[in-house]
Amino acid sequence: MRNLNKMIKEYLVLSRSNGTTRTGSPYAVLKVADLIETINISVWDLQPTAEPKVGQLVSFYAIKDNAGKKSCSVTDMKPGAMPLLDHPLYNLLPRPIRRDVWDNTISKLIGFCSDESLIPIIRDFADKLYAPYCKYPAATSVHHAFPGGLTNHTYQMLHMLEGLYPCLPYQIKVERCILAILFHDYGKVYEYNTEGETQADMYLLGHIFIGAHKLQNVLEQQGVDGEEIKRIIHVILAHHGTREFGSPVLPCTQEAIIVNMLDNLSAKTDAIEGTGNMESCSPLGTRVVK
Repeated sequence: MRNLNKMIKEYLVLSRSNGTTRTGSPYAVLKVADLIETINISVWDLQPTAEPKVGQLVSFYAIKDNAGKKSCSVTDMKPGAMPLLDHPLYNLLPRPIRRDVWDNTISKLIGFCSDESLIPIIRDFADKLYAPYCKYPAATSVHHAFPGGLTNHTYQMLHMLEGLYPCLPYQIKVERCILAILFHDYGKVYEYNTEGETQADMYLLGHIFIGAHKLQNVLEQQGVDGEEIKRIIHVILAHHGTREFGSPVLPCTQEAIIVNMLDNLSAKTDAIEGTGNMESCSPLGTRVVK
């Protein structure tokens, strides 16, 4: 009999994507990490509702490697507990941005604003959206795919805008960027549940429409000028940059270009961070070298 204890490797689950093989068998791709490496492992016959979840520890008795593609059977995997603060792997999973850090960036951004009709809306929804965003992922696998990842992704964009806006010598209405960033991924609260599982609204509506629709309703209820509403909503509709990546329109204003670039910068750098050395990173279309 093999000595399993010598073969066990413990990791932390960073993200999970469920799938089904051509023959109808379930599987999941787990992105896992320890203090040495980050790897993707396909676990065959793992049911969508079965553990491990994102943020949970998992141990592997055996991992097959086929030309760099790692996999194992569900019988060679053992889910563990959620790590406590003193566990060596606890800090491998990014935690949601603290409320005081979020509030500080919002305060600095409001300092750049001059449109008195939009400032109260920014304050109100920066406050309201923090808590739900701390519960949801920003994606299932590509970037910020962990509970609270939606907060981290949104904050990164806001914080980068905080540093970028004063450097740009152009006619830019920063309020449009702030509101669009706050709502650009609002629809992901409906596309996913807190476990990162996709919901019907992803396919029925999509997060771009949901976010744009919600913000348009808010702005109309607050009596914001119709032309101004169009300019703000355009930024959300164009934030994926190209129709190939799901944008119903292409960026055609300074504010839309800025938000699209900030979204890309936040998403792609996080995707690289969560990809192992020499592993393929789909948002880049190449392998990552570390």
